[in-house]
Amino acid sequence: MEYAYEIGGMWQIMNKFGFVLLLLSVSMVEQTEGKGYEKPLNCGHLECAPYRVIQSRPEFEIRSYSKAMWVATSPITSSSYKDAVSKGFKILLAYIRGNNEGAVKMNMTAPVLVNIHPKTGGLHNLTYVVHFYMPQIFQRNPPRSAEAHPVELPRNKFAAVRRFGGFMDDSNISAQISALKKSLKGTAWESNKRSGSGSGGGSRSLLYSAAGYNSPFEYENRVNEVMLWFN
Repeated sequence: MEYAYEIGGMWQIMNKFGFVLLLLSVSMVEQTEGKGYEKPLNCGHLECAPYRVIQSRPEFEIRSYSKAMWVATSPITSSSYKDAVSKGFKILLAYIRGNNEGAVKMNMTAPVLVNIHPKTGGLHNLTYVVHFYMPQIFQRNPPRSAEAHPVELPRNKFAAVRRFGGFMDDSNISAQISALKKSLKGTAWESNKRSGSGSGGGSRSLLYSAAGYNSPFEYENRVNEVMLWFN
């Protein structure tokens, strides 16, 4: 009886210890799930659009962005991502340098967000809308301009994000989007309703977005992301 009592007591202790280990394990998983990608180096000195990591895996992460004001170009139709973004970047760079009502100058922010929309004629003839994140000081009253306009983003609840380096172009953006879609297979996000109205740029449907955290003149530590939006 005494032996049985000792065994029973040890079993209770082991059960409690195992339960504590289980709690610690769950806690560690939750912390890993929520950690996400490391902050881009440029976000150490540039104001970056805030978001919250919902889920994190090696191949992708799920984010929830805070609604905020961005400044956007008009839609740019082009068969080349690099050509469209070059045109849009110049328009928005002029905007933050004072080409706006009141000649207000602003600091550069990150990322440069490009929404990519399909257009009649196939995927090789696309429409691009280029965005800069509006600094906090101008969030409530962004200056107006004839060539750029403020928009509130995102218009969707969640974004699935895949990160990569180098310089973005049509081929690697397409490859990264394909890899992102593949990594979402078998997850709850595969069956989630994809965005049909886009995260900006009017009512045309949105294929995906691309985000860059570096200027065209930075060659090292480049951070790029592709995004699929979900309601």
